[in-house]
Amino acid sequence: MKRRHFFSAAAAISVAIATAGAVRAQDAGATIGVSIPSATHGFMGGLNWHAQQTIARLSKVYPNLKFVLATAGEPGKQVDDIEDMLATRNIDGLVVLPFESEPLTAPVKAVKDAGKWVTVVDRGLAIDGIEDLYVAGDNTAFGRVAGEYFKANLKSGAKVVVLRGIPTTLDNERVAAFEAAIDGSGIEVLDKQHGNWNRDDAFQVMQDYLSKYPHIDAVWAADDDMAIGVQEAIAQAGRTNEMWIIGGAGMKEIVKRIMDKDPQFPVDVTYPPALISAAIEMTALRFVSDTPVYGRFIIGSTLITPENAERFYFPDSPF
Repeated sequence: MKRRHFFSAAAAISVAIATAGAVRAQDAGATIGVSIPSATHGFMGGLNWHAQQTIARLSKVYPNLKFVLATAGEPGKQVDDIEDMLATRNIDGLVVLPFESEPLTAPVKAVKDAGKWVTVVDRGLAIDGIEDLYVAGDNTAFGRVAGEYFKANLKSGAKVVVLRGIPTTLDNERVAAFEAAIDGSGIEVLDKQHGNWNRDDAFQVMQDYLSKYPHIDAVWAADDDMAIGVQEAIAQAGRTNEMWIIGGAGMKEIVKRIMDKDPQFPVDVTYPPALISAAIEMTALRFVSDTPVYGRFIIGSTLITPENAERFYFPDSPF
């Protein structure tokens, strides 16, 4: 199995200071809470897997670090999890990927106000500046790279539909960048609805689009799980040859289709679920070393094409 190389920088830092860090960890323990959404779709399944693997590995490297992992299928549960971590688990730091931005802002701010370290991952909070460290993919590039492909491969007057994710700051960033990239191209966006990064929701949204619009040239699904739901709806409607689809994140099923030059999936845009590993690892470094980990750590987005798809194909990966 080939190793993913998206977050090697954080791993390399950890290896370089592992010995010194382990010694320091023996002197002063710390508890790190990790709060993430449940594996509600493929990307989150991969992210959960990487979180568990990283916690298991770091627990061996730094035996005086304790990790409290909680997953939530909706915002209210995640709020409860974080409040419990602060009140009863006595966490020293929190790594959080918000299920949604708005409802998680106040409880995460309470953690910060209590003097704890806060790392926010992927989906930002509704208020800037709460977190000590922000780790994410490049959401602006994610939308821009897709939009540039649309602009380069569709004629003026082409009609497209867009599926948005869960209402979050990162979804806003992606959509704004996509729209900026196609500005001036003459491409008409017929509709934009939330598919919530969910295959079944995307299927229903695409069914609605197909019933409303007699002609669609392309779909920006903005997520590979949503892209699969979109593809199923298009197939059921008998309109497969009419339009192509671009998702995002690098799901192995989609990458394989690109490798095989499936005309319905010409390209994809990377957004690795392994970013949670970088976030947990860098947060651990905060407590076991003097490594500077404040600020922003952004992982770039790359266009996956038939020419480079093999580099991004990991058949043994959970995603």
